[in-house]
Amino acid sequence: MDPERGDARSEAVVDLAGGAGVHSPPPRRSSKVDLTTLRAVINFRRSTAVLLGLLATTALAGPVPAQADEEPVPEPPRVELVLDVSGSMRAADIDGRSRISVAQQAFNEVVDALPEETQLGIRVLGATYRGKDKKVGCQDTQQIVPVGPVDRSAAKAAVATLRPTGFTPVGLALRSAAEDLGRGATTRRIVLITDGEDTCAPPDPCEVARELAAQGTSLVVDTLGLAPDEKVRKQLLCIASATGGTYTAAQSAEELTDRIKQLVERAGDTHTRAPTVVGGTNVCDSAPLLAPGVYADREAFSEHRYYRVPVRPGQELRASVSMALDRAVNRDYGVLLRATATDGRELVRGADAGSGRADVLSAGLRWSATADDEDAAKTEESSAPVVEPTTVCLVVSNSFAPRPGTAATPGMPVELTIDVVAATPAPDGPDLGRGWVLLALLTVAGLLTGLIAGLLTRWWVATWREN
Repeated sequence: MDPERGDARSEAVVDLAGGAGVHSPPPRRSSKVDLTTLRAVINFRRSTAVLLGLLATTALAGPVPAQADEEPVPEPPRVELVLDVSGSMRAADIDGRSRISVAQQAFNEVVDALPEETQLGIRVLGATYRGKDKKVGCQDTQQIVPVGPVDRSAAKAAVATLRPTGFTPVGLALRSAAEDLGRGATTRRIVLITDGEDTCAPPDPCEVARELAAQGTSLVVDTLGLAPDEKVRKQLLCIASATGGTYTAAQSAEELTDRIKQLVERAGDTHTRAPTVVGGTNVCDSAPLLAPGVYADREAFSEHRYYRVPVRPGQELRASVSMALDRAVNRDYGVLLRATATDGRELVRGADAGSGRADVLSAGLRWSATADDEDAAKTEESSAPVVEPTTVCLVVSNSFAPRPGTAATPGMPVELTIDVVAATPAPDGPDLGRGWVLLALLTVAGLLTGLIAGLLTRWWVATWREN
């Protein structure tokens, strides 16, 4: 057979099939290509349909609530001790010993008693520069033990070599200690031990503490004062209050050692997942939509902050708020937590109040999205696949007022805990009815009561006359 004629015949068959409508089977290779193309088109159309369906479902469901951070991999407690080694630590006024020797002994005992899981670091200030150039001396802060699992022998050896030397850059040391501890999902602690106020401001240590607190770094600074000085006390109290820490005046070696041990152990107790930072608003319509979780915010004095929580029928909202008193405020104060409808109607409230010294105020509430009315019942009985949740507005209010000289910014620390669970059924009780039925029941009960009382009175009068 002539190959050229064979090719021509094949081309003629193809041409006839395409032009004259003759139903000839296409070549085998073309069938494979067309089938592959057809499958690709079908898969593309299916993917498009699924994507459109997801987009439509998202649009109907509304905005997704903000989620609290997922449970992270557990981190060990992290603590850094910041020790003042300035020249004033030479003073021998604690049990007849110098302040630095008492601090060194306390550090040794703390290192020996350190829990295995706790990561410890040590930073010093004023420990190396012996000159009088303030600009140079106010940069004198070093980390002598990095934050991590502690080599006890190396840590005690590093502390033993310290000698009181230079200036007191407390603010710079606090910033550096915060960088040493780093950021993470858990609360970290700084324990500052000093005998004097900062001699290098700026930066002012109290302002540094407020900056660290405003950054949401979950950092707590506890302060220990070794000198009975009013200026030192006020500065250390300000640092501790700004970060939710504590201030203690140590007057003996035993007090200093016990307090440092207590604070290091407390780091393990407060080793929890850091709340998710969220910003409330001054109206409900624009408030952030929150899912169950723990959230942190800051609220100005006498402010109202709004948050939104979706609650479906048959669910119960449980919410609590805690506000830390991190600065001096006037007496007689309170915290109010309200759940309201979007139109402003109050659903339920919880409150806490105090007068005088307190570390924190807390309030809580519970509210169920029950369907008692006919409309809700019809909604439950309907065949609609999606039941729209009720949007509940949570309003956090406070009645704090700052004392003269107290900084108003940043706002007071607020921790908001939200949970949505299955509604707890109320215990069954006798149904007395409603409307006219209840009125008729009460009328009959009144008549019977009057009749019985009258009969008993007549019997008593008759008996009394006979006697």
